[in-house]
Amino acid sequence: MIVVKIGGVEGLGIESLCADVANLIGNGEQMVLVHGGSHETNVISEKLGHPPRFVISASGHVSRYTDRETLEIFAMVVAGRVNKRLVERLQGLGVNAVGLSGPDGRLLEGRRKSVLKVVEDGKNKVLRDEWSGVIERVNVPLLRLLLDHGYTPVVAPLAISEAGEMVNVDGDRAAAAVAVALQAEALVLLSNVPGLLRDFPDEGSIIPSLGRGEVESYFTYAQGRMKKKLLGAQEALAGGVGRVILGDGRIEAPVSQALAGRGTVIE
Repeated sequence: MIVVKIGGVEGLGIESLCADVANLIGNGEQMVLVHGGSHETNVISEKLGHPPRFVISASGHVSRYTDRETLEIFAMVVAGRVNKRLVERLQGLGVNAVGLSGPDGRLLEGRRKSVLKVVEDGKNKVLRDEWSGVIERVNVPLLRLLLDHGYTPVVAPLAISEAGEMVNVDGDRAAAAVAVALQAEALVLLSNVPGLLRDFPDEGSIIPSLGRGEVESYFTYAQGRMKKKLLGAQEALAGGVGRVILGDGRIEAPVSQALAGRGTVIE
C-alpha cells in the first residue's frame, strides 16, 4: 500500500506521474492518490474577483484563509477540474480511477476551525468565518471496498464536519491521515523541489535522509509549504507508516524514483 500526494498541476509532470502510477498499479501495487490544487484555485479566484488571502498561523505555518466563498471556489477547482483531469488521464492509461473528495461517503471527517489565529504585521489577530478543518477520521471501509475491487481512489482535500459542513483541509496532512488509516508502507509527498533543502532554493543542498526522531530539528530548513509536508511526515510516522519520502514531482517516474530513495527519505 502506497499513498501519494501531489500538488496541483503547476510545475509538475502530470503525464509522467500518471504513467508511473499506472505502471506501479500494473505491477501489483495498491495506491491512493491525494492531490491539491492551490495554484489553479488562486487563478480562478482572481478571475472571479475574490483573490486568495494567505496568512501565517500562530504556529508559523502558511495557510489559505478560507471564507465561505473561497471554500466554494476551492471545492469547484479541486473536486472538479483538478480531480477529474487526473481521473481522465489515469483512465486513459488503463487505471480504473475513482475521483472522490472528503465529503463523499464521509471519506474524510473532522472538526471545523471556525476561527483562525494568525500573525499579521507583528500582531496576533483572530479571523472569523473560517471554513478549514482538521481530519480526525478516515472512512477505511470505503477505501478498502474500492481498493479490493480494483479501483484506485483519487482524493481531493476537502472534509466533512460532524455537523455536515464542508471544510478545506491541508492536502499533505490529508495524505498522512489516509496513509496512517491504511497502515501504508510508504507515503510519497511530491512537490516542485527535489526534497528538503538545507539552503533553499539551492537544489544541490538536498538533505537525503533523516530519522523520524530528527524531523523536529529540521523544521528550521523548511520554507513555505515544506513546513506542512514535514508536519504531515511527522504525523504519518507517528501513526505507523513505514517511511515518508519528500520527492520531486517534476522528474520522470517520480513515484518510482522516490520509492527508490531519490528525495528526502524519513524512516
